[in-house]
Amino acid sequence: MVSDYQYVLWFEECSKKALPLVGGKNANLGEMVNAGIRVPPGFAVTSRGFQRYMEGAGLWDLVRESVAGVPPDDIKAVSRAGTRIREAIISTPIPDDVRAEILSAYGALCERCGSRDLPVAVRSSATAEDLEEASFAGQQDTYLWIWGNDAVIAATHQCWASLFTDRAIAYRTKVGFPQDGVYISVGIQKMVNSRSAGVMFTVDPITGDRSRITIDANWGFGESIVQGMVSPDNFVIAKKSLSIRQSIIGQKDQMVVANGRGTVVEGVPSDQQAIPCLSVGEVVEIAKMGIRIEAHYGSPQDIEWAIDRDLPFPENIFSTQSRPVTAAGKTHFTEEVLKQPEKGNTDHIIDLMLKGFKR
Repeated sequence: MVSDYQYVLWFEECSKKALPLVGGKNANLGEMVNAGIRVPPGFAVTSRGFQRYMEGAGLWDLVRESVAGVPPDDIKAVSRAGTRIREAIISTPIPDDVRAEILSAYGALCERCGSRDLPVAVRSSATAEDLEEASFAGQQDTYLWIWGNDAVIAATHQCWASLFTDRAIAYRTKVGFPQDGVYISVGIQKMVNSRSAGVMFTVDPITGDRSRITIDANWGFGESIVQGMVSPDNFVIAKKSLSIRQSIIGQKDQMVVANGRGTVVEGVPSDQQAIPCLSVGEVVEIAKMGIRIEAHYGSPQDIEWAIDRDLPFPENIFSTQSRPVTAAGKTHFTEEVLKQPEKGNTDHIIDLMLKGFKR
């Protein structure tokens, strides 16, 4: 699928070469689509659209003025700067031409999926996240089960504003990223009507054993796993034989489900709390998908996946995100992460982004 949009690229058009335009998350989704891995269809509102908005409204000057001289460890000062920037963005309308392209692409996605008001995930994809040497993931917002023109535009606007969360501002200052040099793209993607979902590592995240795959799973959307809300089912699989070496069934008492427009946390029925949320066949199929994704990137991956309740097995298993196993959890930043004095800001950002695609 090829677009003639100025500010939109379909996932089929996204790849690591498009990183500065679509950010790490959307670039990875495009890589997987083009590698034949099952990914829900969607498109990226490119960083060019964000730049058009920020420059047209004169908002970069406000960003620079707000963060000037703010120490990253001064929580109150960071919060004042972040609040000022986010409020300015939300109160500034999206230009008509950018808005028109977003709605045109959303309409085409609805038509492609046979739904008038297709529920979508609206996901931030900053141009400096999902890196191998530094974890910026999760610092910008994502909105699930969004449908309808006004809601899609509003969620996109919120994603743009989330580039300047307090946490993101402090983190960028700490590692030497310029606040006015990191842009954001937004992915708009068909929602998986998720029966079960979770996270998979194609390496043991505790021991670093690359012969193992670990899967954490819960009922509903994967947000309950990402946010650590439950004790999930945990499976350890031998990568070579695909045999399940360990199954620990958690007491899954909460799940995230669709609720009109958006999601809600609700209790898991008592008769489902202590039974596996995945069959043996599903565990093996998810592991196979992980092996394919790792082979594509040539490095261990941290993968989010979901099983659609409306589709038959195994076509119902999707990858919704993949990123390199990152430096998350490190207690300090290595020299590879910190900006080299001789490099410009843009070169520094591009260097780190490309490390996420080492093969």
